[in-house]
Amino acid sequence: MDRAAGSVPLLSLDAVVIDVETTGLDPRKARVIELAGVRLTAGKLVADGSFRQLVRPAGETIPAETTCIHGIDDAMVAGSPRFSEVWPRFDAFVGRAVVVGHMIGFDLAMLKRECELAGLPWSRPRTLDTRLLAEIAAPDLAGYELEKLSAWLGIDMVDRHSALGDAITTVRIFLALVPKLREHGIRTVAEAERACRALTAVLDDQVRSGWIEAVDAAARLDSEQTLKRFDSYAFRHRVGGIMRTPAIFVPPDATVGEALAQMADEKISAIYVRGLPPGPEVRAAEAGIVTERDVLRAVSRLGAQALQRPVAEIMSTPLAAVPADALVYRAIARMNRLKTRHLGVVDDAGHVAGALSTRDLLRLRAGDAISLGEEIDDAGDAHALSAAWAQLPRIARMLLAEGLSGRDIAEVISLELGALSRQAAVIAERMMRESGRGGPPCEYALLVLGSAGRGESLLAMDQDNAVIFAHGDPDGEEDRWFAELGTHVADILHEVGVPYCKGGVMAKNALWRGSVATWQDRVDKWITRSSPADLLSVDIFFDLRAVNGDGGFAVSVRQAAFAAAEGQVAFIKLLVENVSVPASLKFFGGIRTVAGRIDLKAAGLFGLVAWVRAMAIRYHVMERSTSARLGGVKARVRASESDLDALGEAQGTFLDLILSQQVEDIAHGIPPSNAVAVKRLSSRDLDRLRTALAAVSNIDELGRDLLFKD
Repeated sequence: MDRAAGSVPLLSLDAVVIDVETTGLDPRKARVIELAGVRLTAGKLVADGSFRQLVRPAGETIPAETTCIHGIDDAMVAGSPRFSEVWPRFDAFVGRAVVVGHMIGFDLAMLKRECELAGLPWSRPRTLDTRLLAEIAAPDLAGYELEKLSAWLGIDMVDRHSALGDAITTVRIFLALVPKLREHGIRTVAEAERACRALTAVLDDQVRSGWIEAVDAAARLDSEQTLKRFDSYAFRHRVGGIMRTPAIFVPPDATVGEALAQMADEKISAIYVRGLPPGPEVRAAEAGIVTERDVLRAVSRLGAQALQRPVAEIMSTPLAAVPADALVYRAIARMNRLKTRHLGVVDDAGHVAGALSTRDLLRLRAGDAISLGEEIDDAGDAHALSAAWAQLPRIARMLLAEGLSGRDIAEVISLELGALSRQAAVIAERMMRESGRGGPPCEYALLVLGSAGRGESLLAMDQDNAVIFAHGDPDGEEDRWFAELGTHVADILHEVGVPYCKGGVMAKNALWRGSVATWQDRVDKWITRSSPADLLSVDIFFDLRAVNGDGGFAVSVRQAAFAAAEGQVAFIKLLVENVSVPASLKFFGGIRTVAGRIDLKAAGLFGLVAWVRAMAIRYHVMERSTSARLGGVKARVRASESDLDALGEAQGTFLDLILSQQVEDIAHGIPPSNAVAVKRLSSRDLDRLRTALAAVSNIDELGRDLLFKD
């Protein structure tokens, strides 16, 4: 990924923080006498990543008044190289990174002038100015000099008025500003640039002084516009569609020779080994695998007698696996990361349901986009997670360019949001162990809810998560441990770029965690009481999907929820009546907008999804996605099929238009939302939008028709 892309979070930015010392303050006359820079990689200061060089100005002496400021005089630079000798090394040190500086416009003007005088090429880097960022974070400060910002942020200054010292102070200020900017809704490079451009008075003053503008006047889409082409098959198909079934097992006491003979009979290159005790269903965590290579290594080591040894002696365990509902690119990423040729395929409960090998994937290529899954799974802290997560808008843009639908891309986004949540839990567990809280007190499952559970997340998501654990009372020892885990998970996700849920649907809150028994009792009460708050809670709960831990808990609780709702027509009637879709079409087909945009989630998508979920509960359709639920309802009621099809088309239209707008907004530094600018739509998309809005306006009548059908 291009780490200078606008979608990169400030938290995980690759940057070089620079400073120059000069013979004066007028960039049209002064000369550079010292160059320095320090490197940030993935938002962290690199210990040995610095550059410092004195420069001998051609034919000029250093004025005494400037020597009083930075301490550099003619004698100090007498043996130093000219700028023309220093620049190639400094330019290579900076590379393609974002350049950060304090009042960076002055530094840019100086560097450009020196390059012009030396006859060297100069191109403007992508830049951020800590002086401007500080004003955005704290508009009422008395001043924005390094001294005042250091005092405000509690930062110790280093070797003031030396280029390297000021660069180090500047990088510390930048890192301290990142969380403050996040509080203002500024998370990415492009969002920071856009906010800086709004400080027109400051920028105008700098330009009048001969400085180069600290941020480009026009939105920079250069790095985002170059999209690599790749085979999108891996992003459109699920592992369950290409896996081999059934998975072939041998018992652990089977001999290597017996396993090899069965592999030859089945024409497979690996065979699974059952765990103990044996049973009809095998969990991946309890299974092993023996491959052709394992057999060859055993024979090489032991000779022919290896064939008489039990497979348990040469198997690898536990079995590396991937969910059957994962998209294929995820399996490719996992194989790459684990450097394996074989994966088990598991169902929602973690039971082995099939097998996958590199032979099944030979024809699939998804290029650099595969690294998204690998980097999320490998991330060891929030900075690394943030760097991986930053790839998502670019991949969404690539997939749009490949012609994938918003629905297909939403599945990719949702699966990666689940992976992000899972890795946040892994990091959170490690943090708790390191703090002395120990590991989980019992088995548990981390769930994602809402759009992430349905596979319909877009780029303006927030957190919706919950925890189910094996046993324990509310506010008991287990519950308190998982409350702390939930807090860490929420904080990590928020820092990475998935904001806290405004409605509080997070495992750190007591309502969204509990034992299996607690959850079953809670859902029963939600359904029987059916208060407005209960309806909101139970509604989103039916979308749950486990992303970490024991998926069997999620399966059992979700099945219990459907069983509790079965026959509860009054409850489902309240769910349907709770759906509200505003009138968004005007009398002559115009579209109601606010500031030229229509919020398509509020105008139709939210109500459509909630209505379809209610119908799925009514007819015991256990699929999660809205499109699959519509298909299930249609198969059961065998009525109003054209209306149900129209709702499916409407959802696809909403997802297409929202995602396209989000990708464009992110590229321009505008935080993504569900509001679509109507004027940017083609006539075809306008027609699609009108048709979709008309379809959802029919939901009330359709609900009355379908609610009480047998």
